[in-house]
Amino acid sequence: MHESGAAAEAAQDCGTGRPGGTREPAEPHGGAGAPAGAGAKGESERALEALERELSVFIRRTRASSRDMARAVHPDLEPGAYALLVRIHEVGAGRATDLAAYFGIGKATMSRQLRPLEELGLVAREPDPADGRAYLLRLTEEGRHRFLRLRRERRERYLELMASWDVADIGELARLLHRLNDVKEQAHRTAPPPGQRPTEE
Repeated sequence: MHESGAAAEAAQDCGTGRPGGTREPAEPHGGAGAPAGAGAKGESERALEALERELSVFIRRTRASSRDMARAVHPDLEPGAYALLVRIHEVGAGRATDLAAYFGIGKATMSRQLRPLEELGLVAREPDPADGRAYLLRLTEEGRHRFLRLRRERRERYLELMASWDVADIGELARLLHRLNDVKEQAHRTAPPPGQRPTEE
């Protein structure tokens, strides 16, 4: 995520947006009463357990949020459509192969997700001046209008939901999420293809 607004939604989806929310902050097991010999390994495992728990909540709620945002653009769009519009708007114009690599999905899956955006007149193709065999994808005027309207409404909602947050905390959350995304992207790039991973003997 590259926007503090996305970080704000992440915080709200995880139930940490406003005091008195529906969920209590996760607390690792142990604490003051933990055995003295627990050590750094035990602390690391408890921290990762808490992170896994919060990420599970985040992912579940983000999926529901993505579905609502896509339908707000057009009732017939799939949940992943909004993220595609965000990325195309960020780059201005991009190849389908680059979009597939950015999201870590196959070319066929990307083509299937782009098709309804084109059919609904939200995205259009144009020749790539750098390669006559390729094409670029841009938002149409209608697509840009719908996307910007929804993004404006989302950011207004973030401002309301995170009114009690300090701006520095929002920035720190965005920084940490960006760092986590970078780690996951690097791991995805260096991972061997399926079927070529070493097996345990």
